[in-house]
Amino acid sequence: MTVKRHGLARRRRALGFTQESLAEALGVERSTVRRWESGDASPLPFLRPRLARLLRVNVEEFEHLLTVAPAVTSGRSTERISYALRHPSGVDLMVAAELRSSTTDLAGRYDAAPSATLIADAGQQLDRIAFLADEAPVGRVQRELRALQADASMLMGQLIWDASQRHAHESARAYYAQSLEVARHLLDQAIEGHALLRIGYVALYGANDHRQGLELALQAARTTRKTSHALTGLALLHAAEAHAFLGEHSECERALLGAEKHLGRSDGTDAAHELFTPTHFGRLAGSCYLSLGKYDQAQRFLSDTASRMQDRHKSRAIVLGNLALTAIRQGDLDTALVVFDDAVDELRRTRGGGGMNLVFRAARELRPWRGRNEVQEAQDRLLALMEAV
Repeated sequence: MTVKRHGLARRRRALGFTQESLAEALGVERSTVRRWESGDASPLPFLRPRLARLLRVNVEEFEHLLTVAPAVTSGRSTERISYALRHPSGVDLMVAAELRSSTTDLAGRYDAAPSATLIADAGQQLDRIAFLADEAPVGRVQRELRALQADASMLMGQLIWDASQRHAHESARAYYAQSLEVARHLLDQAIEGHALLRIGYVALYGANDHRQGLELALQAARTTRKTSHALTGLALLHAAEAHAFLGEHSECERALLGAEKHLGRSDGTDAAHELFTPTHFGRLAGSCYLSLGKYDQAQRFLSDTASRMQDRHKSRAIVLGNLALTAIRQGDLDTALVVFDDAVDELRRTRGGGGMNLVFRAARELRPWRGRNEVQEAQDRLLALMEAV
C-alpha cells in the first residue's frame, strides 16, 4: 500500500511509533492507521484530538499532516526510477529514497498476502537496486543503495522460505548471505545483525538445528548490542526460544528478561525500530512456555497476543497454531478446535509457512480424538486448504 500522507507517516516515525503501536494507543486496528497514511481513509472526528496529542502537533499542523500527496507523485517516482535505470551513472539520493519507499511498501504486504504473489515484484525490485548500486558512483548514493540491496535480499529470502512452507533452506540462506556480505562491506552492524538473525531462523525453525540457531541468535545480539535495542531484543527473544527447544529453562528465562529490557529501550531513533511490534514479546514468550511445558503461562501470553494482532495474518496464524497446541496438550479439546479453525481461516488468506507447519503439527496431535466427528471435520478443512494451495 503506497503512502500518500508522507507527513503523517514521517511524524509517526519521528516520535517512535510503529503503525501497530500508534493503533494500540488509539484503540484502533493497525490497518486503520495504514489506511490513514495511504490516503484511503481519514481519522474520524472524535479520534482527531487524541491523535494530534499523541503526535504532539497543534490543530493547524495536524491538518497539514492529513494532506494527501497528489496522485502524480507516484507517476513521477516511476519516471524518475525508469530514467535512472537508463542512465545509472546519474542515480541520486532521491531515486534511492523512492526505491527505499517502494521496498518498504512491498515488505509491508508480507503479513497480509501469500508470499508467492510477492516474489516476482520483490525479485524485480532487488534486480533494479543491485544494478543501480553497481553502476552508481562511489559515495553516499552508492552506500544507500547497497544498504537497500541488503534489505531487499533479506526480503527475497523471507518470501522464498515462507512460500516454500519453510523448506527452501538453501535459497533463503543464499539471499541472507548476500545481505551479510553487503553489511560487512558497509560496516553496518544493524544490517549484519539482522542478516545473522534471519540465517538463525532457518536453522531454528526450518532445519531444527536448535543449537546452531541459538548460536546465530546470540551472535546477532552481540553484533547489534551497541547499535539497535530493537534487534538485540529480537535476537534475545529467538535465543530464548532456542533455549526452550533445548529444554534449558533458566537460560530461557534470562534471555526473555534481557529481551524485555532491550525492547523497552527501543524508540524512533533505533535503526531497526519498525522491525519490532508490541506483540513480538508475547508471541515468542508464549511459544517458549509451550515448549517448556508451562501451559498456563503459554496460554496467557498467546491468548492475549492473538487478540491484539487481528490484521497481522501470518503472525497471528503462528500464534493460533501454538495456542491450539497448548489447548491440546492440556486436554481441552473444545478450545483446541475453536482455535484450530481460526488458524485455518487465517491461513486461507496468506498460506504462511510458519503457521501452516504449526497447524499441521496440531492436526497430528489431534489424532487420539480422530474418531470424533468434530475432529474429522477440522482435519478435513485443513486438507481442503492444502488442496487449494
